[in-house]
This record gives sequence, structure tokens and C-alpha cells, in this order.
Amino acid sequence: MRTFLSAVLVALVALLVPASAVAYWADRELGDADRYTAAMAPLARNPAVQEVVVTRAARAISPQIDAGPFQSGVEALLGEALRSFVGTPAFQTAWDAANRAAHAAFLQALTTGDGDAVTIDLAPVVAEVKGELVAGGVPFADRIPETHVTVEVMEYENLGALRKGFRMLQIAGIWLPLLTLALAVAAVAVAAHRRRALVATGLGVALGGVLLGAAVAVCRRLTLDDLPADIDRAAAEAVYDALTAFLRTTAWVVLVVGLGTALAAWLTGRLRRTP
Repeated sequence: MRTFLSAVLVALVALLVPASAVAYWADRELGDADRYTAAMAPLARNPAVQEVVVTRAARAISPQIDAGPFQSGVEALLGEALRSFVGTPAFQTAWDAANRAAHAAFLQALTTGDGDAVTIDLAPVVAEVKGELVAGGVPFADRIPETHVTVEVMEYENLGALRKGFRMLQIAGIWLPLLTLALAVAAVAVAAHRRRALVATGLGVALGGVLLGAAVAVCRRLTLDDLPADIDRAAAEAVYDALTAFLRTTAWVVLVVGLGTALAAWLTGRLRRTP
């Protein structure tokens, strides 16, 4: 009976490990402005994301500049200025500020139910580029109005369900990891052969890491395969990978810790039997 109970607890641990990681991620990573901004910050140096920013900004600004016969030349200068700007520290600053604002809008949507997507407003980028063009004496640059260019990061069709799910994950993010740890300890404590139970628990934890990694990979494929045709796939891949970096790292850490625990327990038993 004790062996059976221990096995049940190990199985629960294996299932709760990925659930705990996702809950913690939603609460402490997606729910925290500083961590969200830090996760998205490296995307400012990603070529695919930079190209999306340049394309969207140029597409929004160009129609608002009436340069007559010089239109093509002004558009070329605009493209060069944008590509030059996305490689500067000023773009990184503007990108971080835009992501922080997008995160605030996301949390606001989960609270009030307003909005249907998380978007990054590139108005600060446009303002910076306009300033550079004006300072460089580019004709008609002063005619560029305040322009709000958005890059969509996340779209949600059923906001009510998302709000409830996110709230549940935030609550679970506090106690679910503790429950998982308690069950792992209990799986060893109630077992008739504790060393064997420790090996099994370690393997169960490792299995949980594998399940977490597999879930992230499957969700990645499903998310990217469901993208609209006008969304740049390379940029979307970069965004998904940035947002789920914590989960992928956690999966590897859990796998190593679980296998290490199982191996250490097994070796301890072998050494004790050695005369």
C-alpha cells in the first residue's frame, strides 16, 4: 500500500512540475513589468524584428509626406534613417519603453476587458527618426506628423476566458510549486523503500521537465502555424522564444536536477552494497 501511494505521488509530481512552471511563469514573468520588459529587450537587436519595425514605420510614414517629384528620394532616405536608427542605443530605449507600455495595456485588458491584442506602439521610434531627419536637413522631414505604428505581439479572441485563466495561473503560481515540492517529499517519506522512492521521484521530476519542454515546443508550432499571412514568421518566432525563454530554461534545469537526484540516490545504494 505504501509503495502504491508513493507511486501515485510520483505520478502527480511528474504532472504538476510543468503546471507549476507555467503558473510561476504567468505570475512572475508575464505578470511583472520589469521581467516582461527584460525578456523582450533582446528583440531590439533581432534582425527580423528590426526589419518589421522598419517596414511598418516606413509604410505608415511615407503616405503622410507629400514630396511631389522627390517622393521616392525621401522614402529612400526614410528607409535608410530607420535602418540606421534600429541599431542605436536610442532604439533600445524606445523599444523598452514601448514594451513597458504594451505590458501595462495587457494587464489593463485583463482587468477591464478592453482591447483584443497586445501591441507595441512605435510612436517613440517615429519621433526619434523624425528628429534625426530634421537635424540632418532632409527635405520635408518636418512634415512628418505624430504617427502611431503598432506591432502586434499577442492576440486574444476570448478575453473573458483569458482573464479567468490568467488569474488562476497567478494564484496557482504562489502555491502550486510549493504543493509539488511537498508531494515530492511525501512520495519519499511514505515509501517502504525510501532510496528507491527517491530514485523514482527524481525520474518523475525529470519526466516533468521533459513534458514541460515538449509542451513549449508543441505550443510554439501550433502558434506559428496559426499566424495570419501578413505576419513575419521569423519575427514571430523571435517573440515566442523570448516570451518562453524562462520555460525552456526551467525545463532543462528540472530535467538535470531530477536525473541528478535519481543518479545520486542510485549510486548511494550501490556503494552501500559494495563490501
